[in-house]
Amino acid sequence: MPMSKPAKQLDYHTIREIFSRFQAAEAEPKGELNHVNAYTLVVAVALSAQATDAGVNKATEKLFQIADTPEKMLALGEEGVIEHIKTIGLFRNKAKNVIKLSRILVDDYGGEVPCSRAALESLPGVGRKTANVVLNMWWGHPSQAVDTHIFRVGNRSGICPGKDVVAVERAIEDHIPVDFQHHAHHWLILHGRYICVARKPKCKACLIADLCQFKEKTE
Repeated sequence: MPMSKPAKQLDYHTIREIFSRFQAAEAEPKGELNHVNAYTLVVAVALSAQATDAGVNKATEKLFQIADTPEKMLALGEEGVIEHIKTIGLFRNKAKNVIKLSRILVDDYGGEVPCSRAALESLPGVGRKTANVVLNMWWGHPSQAVDTHIFRVGNRSGICPGKDVVAVERAIEDHIPVDFQHHAHHWLILHGRYICVARKPKCKACLIADLCQFKEKTE
């Protein structure tokens, strides 16, 4: 995720104003991946790498109806998983990981999804971002899942600049007031997905344009 000339870190009062506006516009932002329990959330987020949430939701709609636990997913088998997810990128490798992580959950965790970052990251196909999404969305932990959207928004605006995703994650934790931490990554993801887009950011429609440090604002 390269980013040239990131903005300077915004001050406390400016960041508080930014998130007050986000909160006023949408008090309870939600992730857009469909899931029915912690297990299907893990699978959905793992499948979303290099794929859109809409594409993953379409692929998992029927999959989760028949395999919403690791035991049922193992019974379905790798080829069965492939049949459901072959419309998304890297589907063969993702199917292998889904089966592998399901086996580990059954063998090592009694079929339950563990609620520690280290345990989640030990699962095949589950990286730090996926672990943070699951911890935040399922258990309400104020973990920050930094994706391309957050990385872009954080560096453009000065909300949470950093040279890599870990640095941006730390900047969110260090600088965003704690009362906004739980929903911070959803507000930032949605802002990057629909307003602060990569090529032609919609600065006229932006709630925080007057506070953002991005120098190449669109008219």
